[in-house]
Amino acid sequence: MWRVNQTKVKDFILHGLSVNEDTRAVLFVLFLMVYALTLFGNITIIILVWSNASLHKPMYIFLGNLSFVEIWYTTTTVPKMLSGFLSKTNSISFTGCFLQYFFFFFFGSTECFLLTIMGYDRYLAICQPLRYHLLMSSRICFRFASSCWIIGFLWTLVPVILISQLPFCGNEIDHFLCDTGPLLELSCINDFATELTSLVLTSLVLLITFSFTCISYVFIIQTILRIPSSSGRHKAFSTCASHLTVVTIFFGCAMYMYVRPSGHHSFYQDKLVAVLYTVLTPLLNPIIYSLRNKEFIEAVKKVMRC
Repeated sequence: MWRVNQTKVKDFILHGLSVNEDTRAVLFVLFLMVYALTLFGNITIIILVWSNASLHKPMYIFLGNLSFVEIWYTTTTVPKMLSGFLSKTNSISFTGCFLQYFFFFFFGSTECFLLTIMGYDRYLAICQPLRYHLLMSSRICFRFASSCWIIGFLWTLVPVILISQLPFCGNEIDHFLCDTGPLLELSCINDFATELTSLVLTSLVLLITFSFTCISYVFIIQTILRIPSSSGRHKAFSTCASHLTVVTIFFGCAMYMYVRPSGHHSFYQDKLVAVLYTVLTPLLNPIIYSLRNKEFIEAVKKVMRC
């Protein structure tokens, strides 16, 4: 019976953000501009890190990886959202839905691990400055970055496979992307094991990475407070302020969405929060990191002079 019900659902209908015809054109232009600026900002960071020898440091290598993640993280959702503003029926195939679901969580999980490693990198730079180059050598940096991608990929497989095997009795998703909550709402059965597994794996990746990031910052703050001069404290804190801002925005939104019991939630509110971490956060990241970083500003000036 499960297989029969599942084969009937060959595609899904995404309701998107708006049902008002008058606002679709405005939203399309707005999100298209945000998407274009997101691509431009993150591609610029990748090019600067790649082309400037002064930025070949672990902090900027991790930042380049983060920008690469952000490009594909927002690309998994925004183009489909934009096409929905232009069509009356915003449909996505069953396979396409779960491919989007997989890559959305793959890049999201990878971002969690990268942000955690970036916090650890700041901990080493501030709390272990004399041993920093030994503890964060180029080889170790490469291993950390590679591990983020590999673990993010493997972590995502189980919940996506489990949910894709559920029988679906409907095909209308009240969201602009294929997400855990809306897909479970369409299931014909209440599969407690699948729901619990998805909740635990998604919650763990957020809680574990956020906890380790917080631990890093506890030691960082303790070290900064022991610096005798106010200028020294300000300089030390400014090196990690950008990362702390990004962590607060990303983890705050993601934990609101996924670290909670499954059940009926306001999809309208969920969609608004989802816009923050799928559309706005990838745009803000390059702005936050570049504007507060003197080395990045100098690299930009150098490129402009050339």
